Amino acid sequence: MRALVIGEALIDIVERGGRVTGEHVGGSPLNVAVGLARLGRDVDFLTHIGPDEYGHRIREYVESSGVQIVPGSQDAARTATARAQLDDAGSASYLFDIDWRLSGTPQVAPPLVVHTGSIATVLEPGCLAAAALVDTYLPSATFTFDPNVRPALIDDADSARARIDRLLEKADVVKASDEDLRWIDPTRTVEQIAGAWLALGPSIVVVTMGADGALAMCAAGSVRVPAMDVDVVDTVGAGDAFMTGLIDALWTRDLLGAHRRPALAAIGVDTLNGAVRTASLAAALTVTRAGADLPDRDRMVAAGSSDILG
Repeated sequence: MRALVIGEALIDIVERGGRVTGEHVGGSPLNVAVGLARLGRDVDFLTHIGPDEYGHRIREYVESSGVQIVPGSQDAARTATARAQLDDAGSASYLFDIDWRLSGTPQVAPPLVVHTGSIATVLEPGCLAAAALVDTYLPSATFTFDPNVRPALIDDADSARARIDRLLEKADVVKASDEDLRWIDPTRTVEQIAGAWLALGPSIVVVTMGADGALAMCAAGSVRVPAMDVDVVDTVGAGDAFMTGLIDALWTRDLLGAHRRPALAAIGVDTLNGAVRTASLAAALTVTRAGADLPDRDRMVAAGSSDILG
């Protein structure tokens, strides 16, 4: 009953108006790992950080949240950084300094759910190992995937799109932003791309659209969930919080694990709507705080998730 999250961990150096306003532990997969642990889930995290000051800071951060770092994750020459430049609305653009590598199979028990995405699935050479690990765990685990495209790190767009397509064919649950979809296929609408992705094999495809809410599709139909009205500090980690909330909601409904794949494929629109509303709440709570500060279970319940889950 554990999750395995595979992907990058880094330090977000946040800038606003040309001035550094803070440094936060980040990385899309790391945020999902920490978010799940804060919600009381058992999580193993396979990453690539260095034995330097930033690496020690990341390790302390994730372990204090209850995440177990998989042995072998701390052998990088240096820990990655991302400069998150915020505009007036709090939206972030990123400049990365990252080297992404993986080797071997992690020494962990077969997980209930495997999550990966973002840099880990397109940046060589680590992306090749990440894809191989997904294959390793598919017989036991639900596979959740968030492309979370970072164009600044992609030299060969066609190759990156092909890698994303191959992972889509294996995924059980996919979450992407409308910005991701516009980069992946600028010729089609969000609805057209989401429908095409669903036809590739996932049981659930969700597209987040910022202030316009989220669109979710399954075999039984589609739902639209409006964004919650909150005061936005910044949007760092919002998509990761959404992904975390979605995984947790499906976990609560006993829809994770390879043995539950038929039940997940048969999910109804009402159940999907409830799961997406929970994911939206997690994202809404995250954007009200600086950096990727994902909510714990108590904060979710206090904000009304008990009603949403019901």
